[in-house]
Amino acid sequence: MLTDAEIRSLKSREKPFKRHDEKGLYIDVPVRGSKRWRFKYEFSGKEKLISLGTYPEVGLKAAREARDAARDRLRNGIDPSAHRQALKRSQARAGDNSFEVVAREWWDEVHKKNAVASHADRNLRRLELYVFPKMGRRVIGEIEPPDVLEVLHTIENAGKSETAHRTKTIISQVCRYAIATGRASRDPTTDLRGLLASPETRHHPAITEPDELPALLRAIDGYGGYPPTVAALKLSTLIFVRPGELRSLEWSRIDFDENTLDYLASKHSRQTNGGKSSGPIRVLIPLPRQAVDILLEMQSLSGDDRFVFPSARGKGRPMSENTVNAALHRMGYKDQMSAHGFRATARTILEERLHYDPRYIEMQLGHQVRDANGRAYNRTTFLEQRREMLQAWADYVDDLRARKA
Repeated sequence: MLTDAEIRSLKSREKPFKRHDEKGLYIDVPVRGSKRWRFKYEFSGKEKLISLGTYPEVGLKAAREARDAARDRLRNGIDPSAHRQALKRSQARAGDNSFEVVAREWWDEVHKKNAVASHADRNLRRLELYVFPKMGRRVIGEIEPPDVLEVLHTIENAGKSETAHRTKTIISQVCRYAIATGRASRDPTTDLRGLLASPETRHHPAITEPDELPALLRAIDGYGGYPPTVAALKLSTLIFVRPGELRSLEWSRIDFDENTLDYLASKHSRQTNGGKSSGPIRVLIPLPRQAVDILLEMQSLSGDDRFVFPSARGKGRPMSENTVNAALHRMGYKDQMSAHGFRATARTILEERLHYDPRYIEMQLGHQVRDANGRAYNRTTFLEQRREMLQAWADYVDDLRARKA
């Protein structure tokens, strides 16, 4: 039998040689390179050999334990070499079906194509920050509700309740994609209903009283900042799209012949069975003449750029997501008005003061609206009614602006 001291003393020679331990275990000493453990055995009348690792990474005790495990398999009629190959194949399959592999495939094949870029990027970042480190290597079909709950509670305990809920939704979408592609049989998040604390509702600051709007409108007109920022503020008051949709608006989506603007809503994509998406809702906005004037003015400033509202830091990049809010803060409207608040302003006044049909308003906001039979209205629904509504709204805004202080 070998000893540790004897193994350490073995030096390379001009030719390879070996030293036997017992029960088929020996160590190979090459001319160059590390010493390697071998186990020689017989299976079905044939002499076979497997490697048990290199020395000193695998010490004498560990090598003997690996040999004994192989001998146990032999006693049970299992070829240690075939068992090792099967294990490698199983691990390779598990790697292909790991949560991270499936999640990145879902993001690349489904989510990235059907969501606004900034929204898709945020969701990938959530996966990378919170999910992959804890269960990214797990076979997706073997993930159970407690595994997901542990991930979500870690986020929740960090004071990020809303992020925990959003992450749960992402995990669910990945699992449903895995079901649709034959790599899982169930979505473990369905068993977690009610187990996360409800996130605190936060409302975006918004002015909803008409008497308070004239001062804001005049402040926007007198704002001396970056011209695209001023234009973005003015357009926000007229068509009230989401801030991310406005700042990433591209010239290719504007039709000056029809006076319409076409964009993908950053939320409310339609889901099909199996977790696949038929794509986000496409919103068609009829532009009032005041909005057309703003866009034509912007065309002289950024018409050669991809984006209507380019970044001040250079071409090919959209305006920063904080630009409009920062301008409102500088005008003295912090905690009173936000970029997102223009939506609430229009939503409230159009219904309560101008008495427009809520369906027209919801369509304009890019929300999913369904008819009595549960069918989602398409992007052109109520187009003429919305055209009349938006022109009336733009004229109403002009009237407010003209009011005396």
